Amino acid sequence: MPEVVLVTGAAGFVGSYLLDLLSHNESTPLIVGWKRPQLHRKKTFPSPRSFSNNQTIRWKEIDLLDKQRVTSAIAKLQPSMIYHCAGIANVLSSWTNVIQTLEGNIRSTQFLLDGISAAGCSSRVLIPGSALIYKPSNHAISESDPIGPVSPYGLSKLAQEMLGYQFFEQGLNVLLTRSFTHLGAGQAPSYAASSFAYQIAQIEADDNVEPVIRVGSLDTKRDLMDVRDTVLAYQALMEGGNTGTPYNVCSGKAHRIGDVLENLLSQSQVSIKIQIDNNRLRPQDNRLLLGDPSLIQNDVGWKSHINLTDTLCDLLNYWRTTIRSA
Repeated sequence: MPEVVLVTGAAGFVGSYLLDLLSHNESTPLIVGWKRPQLHRKKTFPSPRSFSNNQTIRWKEIDLLDKQRVTSAIAKLQPSMIYHCAGIANVLSSWTNVIQTLEGNIRSTQFLLDGISAAGCSSRVLIPGSALIYKPSNHAISESDPIGPVSPYGLSKLAQEMLGYQFFEQGLNVLLTRSFTHLGAGQAPSYAASSFAYQIAQIEADDNVEPVIRVGSLDTKRDLMDVRDTVLAYQALMEGGNTGTPYNVCSGKAHRIGDVLENLLSQSQVSIKIQIDNNRLRPQDNRLLLGDPSLIQNDVGWKSHINLTDTLCDLLNYWRTTIRSA
């Protein structure tokens, strides 16, 4: 049987970028992309990438909360590498959708790891986690810094990581990341930078839209990187990272969210005012979320390299194209 790479959540934001990266690698064997069944899939926005003519990818609709189906599919597929990109990623909505967030990130991971264990797979399994498991800090966070999530989302990702480590101790080849904020074309407008770009593109496209951009907190600072750098980190860790070791995936540079907005507004074709929207404010938040990338740089030689202005330009142009063609 030929080697198989499995990507869960392959139709999602990060998953689709990872699929694109893997499919352009000539040495990559067969890739299987799992996505949610059509009946349960939420509305998504057009992907900036197309896989319609890619013969190296096989798609399969799998509900990761269907334990029996997951176990059966893993046993049949016997993948050599698994990137578990599926899950709930929205931090703001996690306060109002606590059960869905916990279920989507914890139970799905439990069922996947149970299936791998039951099938006796020797797969390397990468579980992308989140920097929001850390206790808020006023300095660059390393992997040894204190844990203390302040959101239901962060709690769900901590539990997911702990599950992964538990299965690692039982003999599975589990790789763990604590990923900081990533962005890029195709990201849903429920995330800050994509929301800014989406609103700007709407205003540019329609004279009847009020030239006001509605935002949440602008004073928080985030370690930001292009999603294309993020998936390169995942690939590098899959190839050479140490199992059972959490890795920060980050740029090591913090950017004020207000400055991100100003960058996008400077690219706008019209004059736009800013208005704070209380509905976009999180009940609790990390004022600064900055990572120390030393471990991943030392272990696998990865570091982010795409300039933030280039990423924001791509993001804004994506929304301009999407809105014009709607």
